[in-house]
Amino acid sequence: MVPGNRRHRDNQSLLLVHRDYLRCKLLGDEQPLCVTTNNQRQRYVTKDGKCRVNLGHIKDKSRFISDIFTTLVDLKYVWFLLVFTACYILTWMSFGGIYFLGAWLRDDIAHVHDSQWQACFENVDGFLSALLLSLESQRTIGYGTRRVTANCPEGVVLLMSQSITGSIIDAVMVGCMFVKISRPQQRAQTLIFSKHCVICERDEKLCLLFRIGDLRESHMVDAKIRAKLIKSRQTKEGEFIPLEQSEINLGYDTGGDRLLLVEPQTITHIINHSSPFWEVGAKRLKREILEIIVILEGIVEASGMTCQARTSYTQDEILWGHRFASCISLEKGAFLVDYSGFDKTFEVQMPESSRWAERPGRAAALVVGLGGDRRFCARTGEDEEQRQQQSRAPGIRGTLQTKTR
Repeated sequence: MVPGNRRHRDNQSLLLVHRDYLRCKLLGDEQPLCVTTNNQRQRYVTKDGKCRVNLGHIKDKSRFISDIFTTLVDLKYVWFLLVFTACYILTWMSFGGIYFLGAWLRDDIAHVHDSQWQACFENVDGFLSALLLSLESQRTIGYGTRRVTANCPEGVVLLMSQSITGSIIDAVMVGCMFVKISRPQQRAQTLIFSKHCVICERDEKLCLLFRIGDLRESHMVDAKIRAKLIKSRQTKEGEFIPLEQSEINLGYDTGGDRLLLVEPQTITHIINHSSPFWEVGAKRLKREILEIIVILEGIVEASGMTCQARTSYTQDEILWGHRFASCISLEKGAFLVDYSGFDKTFEVQMPESSRWAERPGRAAALVVGLGGDRRFCARTGEDEEQRQQQSRAPGIRGTLQTKTR
């Protein structure tokens, strides 16, 4: 082997190892070289739609306090219930301490059994009774044994302050609880995706296909589907981009991304020259490290809130030369959906190249351009319209010469 070529291959190997190290470091893997010979890496999005990205070293955490409502709603239920309980207990104990301090300063505790004493806080003989007064006042229980009298104006002001504070806490906590319970995240559990993507031909076009379905009878309103390709690459300047996002066209220009999700839908991405899979074949797909992120959005019919469901497909979950089996049949005058066949696929004859115009037998095919009705020959690149005009040109010139004579 030539020493120059060996040095070049060594540099490429070091570059790949360095790229894998940066990828693993970014994804938080404990093993620094998690991607070496096998094409496996940690998912960017799990199959159930959770993003596996950890945000660390956030210095300005006061931004979360400024948006306290969203912070409370985003908490897990255990922490939210702890905050919910702590807010009320702290309020009761705080005002209970203030009631106890006021009763002690006005000697109401010392004259609790004196019927002639004009007490400000009646029947408050210690902190526990002051805490009960605070709880009964804020929750409007009103047993009648402990109360704030009109003998001191500061007691009335204190009672008004506690009532306003309690109303604010009720509004915030109940509002957060209602929003948290009614969030449409659980609605996404009944939106399902196929376990695999398939690549096959449809109408003599190479397509990437996957399925989505809705298990509920109440349908999603204005459902939309979109997809992203997550793939790392290195620029010509040597910059490594670990998670570059590329758009996967699912029919945005034709309206195919807007769905009537009544029965399972097979989503189609046509692999053409503008597709990120145009250069990918069956063999190269096995060597690639990529991930397809699928996002389904729609409005929940019952609540009117926007729901989003996500999933992902890695290169190992893309089946080349497969097609989905039908899961819809007609029985007793109605369409029957059999979800047991939702993920079933079967093999079909497929070429190993994704470049449709360069496959054997397809070279002379006419490919319709995106700009209009002009067509070109895939074999020679000759514009068919120009070729037809040139073929008609001698006949036109002959007709003109005849008329001149």
